[in-house]
Amino acid sequence: MGFDLFETLRSLKPQKRLGRLERRADDDLPWVDGEPTIGGPLFLDTSVYLDVLQGRSPAEVDALLTYRLCHHSAVCLSELTHAFGRLDPKQASTKSALETIQATVEDIPEHRLHAPDAATWGQAGVLAGLLIRLSNLPKGKGLERRFVNDALIFLQARQLGASVLTGNIRDFDYLSQIIPTGRVILYRSPAAPR
Repeated sequence: MGFDLFETLRSLKPQKRLGRLERRADDDLPWVDGEPTIGGPLFLDTSVYLDVLQGRSPAEVDALLTYRLCHHSAVCLSELTHAFGRLDPKQASTKSALETIQATVEDIPEHRLHAPDAATWGQAGVLAGLLIRLSNLPKGKGLERRFVNDALIFLQARQLGASVLTGNIRDFDYLSQIIPTGRVILYRSPAAPR
């Protein structure tokens, strides 16, 4: 599938969005504790993998991961495997961390791992640009790349009819304000690991 810039601009209307995005009040957001255990498919954000691996995922998140169909993004795969190049092999904790990440990656079913197509990449670029322009976040601090990854995950989930499960509250709140037809389920990690 190719990328149609005209169609993307027609649907997102970036030129008509002139206001500022503000994080909505907690009461207006879709939280994990309001979700039934049995329900539609999930699309996992990288925050889910990290919180589960570090023992910081809330019990409600663990229940959803147990009972719902979970899809995975090649974007998250890249964010996870980044550690294999970044972590210092001389550090004592590196070997254990990489073994844990390797086991997690190997546990992802191949038929549930999805790579963004060209159209999704093109749309994600426009969406990430909107996020940077409409938010009050500082420019030039590396957020652009992170917003592209978040937009890719959000658009992939929407394409599959799944809800993004994420602990990244602000960014996915902004994304769902721009495209209200995308579904997200948000959570906060407890301060201390379980």
